[in-house]
Amino acid sequence: MAALPIESSGAVRRRRPSTPRTLAVNVSFASIGVPPSIVAVLAEAGITTPFPIQAATLPDALAGLDVLGRARTGSGKTLAFSIPLVARLADGYTSACRPRGLVLVPTRELANQVQTVLEPLARAVGLSVVTIFGGTPQNPQVAALRNRADIVVACPGRLADLIEQGHCHLGDVEISVLDEADHMADLGFLPVVRRLLDATPPEGQRLLFSATLDNAVDVLVRRFLTQPAEHAVDPAAAPAAIVHHLFTVVPGDRVGVVAALAGGNNRSLIFTRTKHAAQKLARQLTAAHIPAVELHGNLAQSARERNLASFASGAVRVMVATDIAARGIHVDGIDLVIHADSPTEAKAYLHRSGRTARAGAAGVVVTLQTPAQAGDVRALMRRARVEPLTAMVSARSALLRSIAGEPADRIAPVMRLEASAMVTAATQATGRGAAAFSAGFRGRRGR
Repeated sequence: MAALPIESSGAVRRRRPSTPRTLAVNVSFASIGVPPSIVAVLAEAGITTPFPIQAATLPDALAGLDVLGRARTGSGKTLAFSIPLVARLADGYTSACRPRGLVLVPTRELANQVQTVLEPLARAVGLSVVTIFGGTPQNPQVAALRNRADIVVACPGRLADLIEQGHCHLGDVEISVLDEADHMADLGFLPVVRRLLDATPPEGQRLLFSATLDNAVDVLVRRFLTQPAEHAVDPAAAPAAIVHHLFTVVPGDRVGVVAALAGGNNRSLIFTRTKHAAQKLARQLTAAHIPAVELHGNLAQSARERNLASFASGAVRVMVATDIAARGIHVDGIDLVIHADSPTEAKAYLHRSGRTARAGAAGVVVTLQTPAQAGDVRALMRRARVEPLTAMVSARSALLRSIAGEPADRIAPVMRLEASAMVTAATQATGRGAAAFSAGFRGRRGR
């Protein structure tokens, strides 16, 4: 990819306060400097008390400091950067195709969720927000940029494409946010992320949030953040509210065990290692009268949004997904996470498992292994600092029924077949759409 243009702006470099800032034990948004108009919007949504990551980072971010925050997904990071982003951009002027706020995220789903949080706050102070990602036509995104969108929430690949085409310039960006930075590194986006941040003014404010701060993220920190205020509010280990099970199954019984676990009234999120496996398992569950939707990179964006909405609303209780759903997907009330395919990294295990036991609720995580995989999975659990309850099970084991809960009503497979045909038709894109799908796996467009 060609080097992105670098432009300068007249923004004034912020300075770290000379004395450290201390927070009261009981804080409110107003007491830590959030403007009244934004406090009112938060109150209307029933949000009156900052989460720990918000209470820790908001004073520094509102003061214009660079911020490095570590907290797991679901801890309130989106508001932690959305509030200062909106508050500090409220009194400026945005030119066509030259946004003043930039939020980089790894996936389309996370971009949509950030927009959902950000838009009401932005609207309260007269700002506009546009999401930019691949898998959809670019013309509406270009039109929003020309209409002087103030804040861009983007996946790196599509944004870089629009910049190269001359539709967007980052020379006026005053505040840059990098959300889920470690996941961005895992997906191979760091080269394009570096080029995008290089195209923003070096004197701009930068906020970086990540669940973990490994070596790849540290490279970004050292290159782009100036004396950042560092805040870490969550332990790296799995939350104590989760009960972990490790079940050994014979390979031929794997689908039956998954069906037994997913056949109850619990809302279940099932992870597979590949897109093909997610599609196949969803169809196998549906054939067993357990309607399941799928979420993976082979689906068209409309299908991904429809399936996620069905799962989030409770219309469908079971979702089968790749690691695309392990990070940044906010769905309340997931009772059970099933690793149908064990991940290979402890970090992936913790992020997958973190989809349950959110907002103080309890949750259950089940990992399946074959006897041949036992050594590798045992080592994974040690690295994740998890001590699971272990058992050898079959599809008829009473233990599975005790985890799944009361059996849910079975629905005829024909209903799933009709929906599956609709999803298949939606994914058979031609022309620009097909190019977007194939390019997504070469790192050219956002996932």
